[in-house]
Amino acid sequence: MKRTGMIAGGTRASDFPTCRYGTSPLSFRGPRRQLGGEYLSCIGGTETYGRYVAQPFPDILEQDMDLRCVNFGYVNAGIDVFLGDATVIETCAHSAVTVIQVLGAHNLTNRFYTVHPRRNDRFVKASAMLRALYPEIDFTHFHFTRHMLDCLIETSPSRFELVLSELQRLWIAKMRLLTDRVGRKAVLVWIADRGPGGSESTVWGGAPLFVTRAMLDAVEGRLIGLVEVVETPQERAAALGDKVFGPGEQQVALQVPGPRTHMRAADAIADAIRARRAASGECHRRIG
Repeated sequence: MKRTGMIAGGTRASDFPTCRYGTSPLSFRGPRRQLGGEYLSCIGGTETYGRYVAQPFPDILEQDMDLRCVNFGYVNAGIDVFLGDATVIETCAHSAVTVIQVLGAHNLTNRFYTVHPRRNDRFVKASAMLRALYPEIDFTHFHFTRHMLDCLIETSPSRFELVLSELQRLWIAKMRLLTDRVGRKAVLVWIADRGPGGSESTVWGGAPLFVTRAMLDAVEGRLIGLVEVVETPQERAAALGDKVFGPGEQQVALQVPGPRTHMRAADAIADAIRARRAASGECHRRIG
């Protein structure tokens, strides 16, 4: 199938259309897709939304599969924003397949701290448990989870292990709940500049933060597919010229996948869906 051009001349990232579905308060990447009949759904964060790219992987997947693909990508999202959105959950439950991007474990409300219900990267408050664990820290200064966690690990790496363990345990529980709610017909997609490793390599690695191979293994049995797409730092830097960004946004644009990586992701997801439809059993493809 012929694909449209990846970059529209003169287009800025802020010009990309957004839309809403049902009663959801969230604005997603448009154009809006009609619901009904057979369609695919994509849940995810900045990468699924397709920040700084003219054609994110859900759009390419729609062309590859010749099926409408609803893009529920939301910039800086965590799992909580989707679990709390009845429209997203219902739409995904009625879709043929739901593609779920692997999101970091840090933007989750947990026993140590609370995040904003829609903007999951925003730190709301520390619990009494966290304040007791780190009595020397004044949590009123923090607005973002990443900044707060930076301070925790710098202050005491050993105490931070308790927080990390909680986040990783909760990530598994919430991913299992999410796959249950969408009907266990999900393809999980890892799209990042590194592959999933052991806990020792992801304590403070790149996105998706704190997610390990063992955590993926813990949810893989509930999936119809697991796809891994890794973009090297060199590939990401080389793709800068194909991204859509305005003045002062270059450094941020360097942190997200380029158009070719979105294309690789769409191809791998399409292959996983087709393989599942062609034969029973688990489907797992890794893209290096």
